[in-house]
Amino acid sequence: MKQLPPDTVRLLSSSQVITSLVNVVKELMENSLDAEASSIDVKLENYGLDRIEVRDNGLGIKADDTPVMAVTHFTSKICSNEDLERLETYGFRGEALGSVCSVAEVSVITKTEEDDVSTQYTLNFSGEIVSQKPSHLGQGTTVSVLKLFKNIPVRRQYYSSTKKCKEELKKIQDLLVAYAIIKPGLRLTLIHNRILLEGFFPKPGADYSSTSSSSADKTFIFVNNRPVHQKDIMKLLRQHYSAQYPDTPTRNRYPTAMLKITVPPSSVDVNLTPDKTQVLLHDKEAVLTALDALLVSLYGYRHNGDPPAEKQLGRETSPSPPTARRADASRPDGEQSGERDWIVDQFPAGLETDVSVCDDEMARSCTRAAGMGSAERLGGDAAASGDNSSKISAEDWSRGTALTDPVSGEPLQPVQIHQPSKDVRSDCDEIKSRSGSDKKVFNAITEKRAALTAYDLISNRAMRVPLSPAALFEKEARVEVLREKPTASLQDISDTVHERWKNLRVEERRKYEEKARRHLEHHDQRTKSASAEGPGETSASTPRGHAQGQKRKAPLSNQQLLDELFSAQPQKKTRNPAPKPSRLLPCSVAALRLRLRRLSSQSAGVPRGPRLVNRLASRSAWVILCGQRLMLLNPFRVEEALLFKRLLENNILPAVSLQNPIQLTDGSLGGAGYTEALCNMEKRSPELDGGALFSDPRLVANGFKIKLTPGLTSAERHLEVTAMADCVPFLGVEDLREILTAVLHRKARTVQECRPLKVTNYLQGEAVRLARQLPTNPSREDVEETLLRMDQQLAESNQTCIHGRPFLQHLSDVPSTDQEAKALLRPLEL
Repeated sequence: MKQLPPDTVRLLSSSQVITSLVNVVKELMENSLDAEASSIDVKLENYGLDRIEVRDNGLGIKADDTPVMAVTHFTSKICSNEDLERLETYGFRGEALGSVCSVAEVSVITKTEEDDVSTQYTLNFSGEIVSQKPSHLGQGTTVSVLKLFKNIPVRRQYYSSTKKCKEELKKIQDLLVAYAIIKPGLRLTLIHNRILLEGFFPKPGADYSSTSSSSADKTFIFVNNRPVHQKDIMKLLRQHYSAQYPDTPTRNRYPTAMLKITVPPSSVDVNLTPDKTQVLLHDKEAVLTALDALLVSLYGYRHNGDPPAEKQLGRETSPSPPTARRADASRPDGEQSGERDWIVDQFPAGLETDVSVCDDEMARSCTRAAGMGSAERLGGDAAASGDNSSKISAEDWSRGTALTDPVSGEPLQPVQIHQPSKDVRSDCDEIKSRSGSDKKVFNAITEKRAALTAYDLISNRAMRVPLSPAALFEKEARVEVLREKPTASLQDISDTVHERWKNLRVEERRKYEEKARRHLEHHDQRTKSASAEGPGETSASTPRGHAQGQKRKAPLSNQQLLDELFSAQPQKKTRNPAPKPSRLLPCSVAALRLRLRRLSSQSAGVPRGPRLVNRLASRSAWVILCGQRLMLLNPFRVEEALLFKRLLENNILPAVSLQNPIQLTDGSLGGAGYTEALCNMEKRSPELDGGALFSDPRLVANGFKIKLTPGLTSAERHLEVTAMADCVPFLGVEDLREILTAVLHRKARTVQECRPLKVTNYLQGEAVRLARQLPTNPSREDVEETLLRMDQQLAESNQTCIHGRPFLQHLSDVPSTDQEAKALLRPLEL
């Protein structure tokens, strides 16, 4: 590589700036094409914001050229502007890699044909090499771009929405397709958020009693080597496993299996529950799709609605899945061990063979020369096979004479209705016509017959069929399950109720059996009484009902029912239950009031805080007594305020080292007084170079790591920010100035008093997130502890949550005299 002359630089310089993800991919791909690469692999993580890797098998970069390979205006394509007339490469300015280095972390692995091993180079923001080490990769160049736009928050914020990221990914796909079309001999692959599935699964058709269990304790699911509980993945495993058996004993069983899912760390959120067994997959649909494809390749497609015979026939005649054949081929024929019931499978979703698609958005694969050749061979084979068979002309097809009946030679008709002749009638038809001549003709379309399913018709009234013990239990348990899990699906509710019925104790089960027996006896009594009465009661109303016509459009009159209700005849009364034993107890309100006053006078010297009364039906508020006032308490608002107070006092924001330290001067800090206030803060012991890091908690807790290098005078001392918290958006020097203002003017000495506004807002969001993870139904002991902490940690003036809503709402005052009680019970005057 050579540096371009200044006059050429003035003519060709474009001051190139990287503004999008597709710019990075385009520049790196063109460098690979200029290196005569025949295979290019593009890998993206988080749409390229976290990682972009472009790997080729080109000529590589010579060791002599590596020191200037990313320096601006160094190139091997041209030597002067006159070479543009003979330009045969994509790049020629020498600005691309240097522009990428200025907005991201870049590393380059390269090896030429003459090199023994490849070398990995780490570049800084100006394109200079800061470290190098040997690598294992083969010939070619691999450029990795990490944390794109990390030092430009506004440009990275542009890609905060998923819609923008998907649009950028679509542009990258279109770019690869364009290069694949113009270069048919080039192999291109695009991989985005690769998913890897590995595991041990039961062999298809194995005995379910030895490869499954009634509980999920033998089904292990791992995400990035972390044992987790995932309902959707577990449900998919059970569906594919149980679908291969014709009977239903496996519907409630769990396969004995191990599934390991490997995804990029950026696409998993593990901070959901305290035990970290629940994770949130950002690309869950892609994972489920890949797992479904793996299970289909292992067990085959089984439709749950197929009859058992068809399922059995399909399992006997269908060939073994590819994974099953590979697993069986690796074992000797005579082996009879229990390992034949298991299959070890490894399935990288979107594994590339010729053209790879490993993308949660299912990125379109790019066509290459070998793929086109396969398509041409396929077309040739199809054409050759078509010559051997009879051809169907377009004219015969349009006339409807292309397909003929092999017996009669007549053209096949799409629909043909066969009707018997009126003259030709069999004896059986005549008998049926004579016997059915007096019957009413029933129109099955306009007049639908009633079909009673869960009801029996007894004495002209529909009475519900008695329920079984399991049905009675399900009727009560479904309400409880729905109250506990309002968002559960119908299938989840049914499964939960079924599990509870199986695990029900013997005493509880007998209770439901006795209840079902009583229902059955009552149903039998009603049936016998209706049979004893006979059809005489309904015979009188039959002519009137028949006279109204065969098809009634209006309901019958309710006059008969009204006559029975308002008739003067005495109605049969049911036997009144025996009165419950009662006992009169003497009670005096005056004595009770005197007793309460005596107790209150004894405990008057002991100050008492708010006391819990009871929980409301909504389960989100409690009634408490504060002296003579009944108040409504929201414990979640109190917990939110307590969490925020604890975060303000104790939380330390983690600082991340800056690639380019920020220099601090009097002008950036707001004046010499602010600089002096900073220098007077607590520091650690000096290091070997004389510099000292500030250890003052007011700086460290807010995510600032500042280094002071002393000088002979105040003008020669050097202050710089070496690390800063990246969890708070747009944290900068102005926030440090806000801390120094609190120290200098408000004499703030605690961390809580020195929190900048951005940090305060961030901690408020964290407090809300932590409060939402608390149990939705706290116990009485938990609420009492919350009240105690509220009295101890929160002042009376601070009785609101983060959003300004009060903890307590006044309901009413408890009356202390008879006059106050009567005033409360006074009826309304209308």
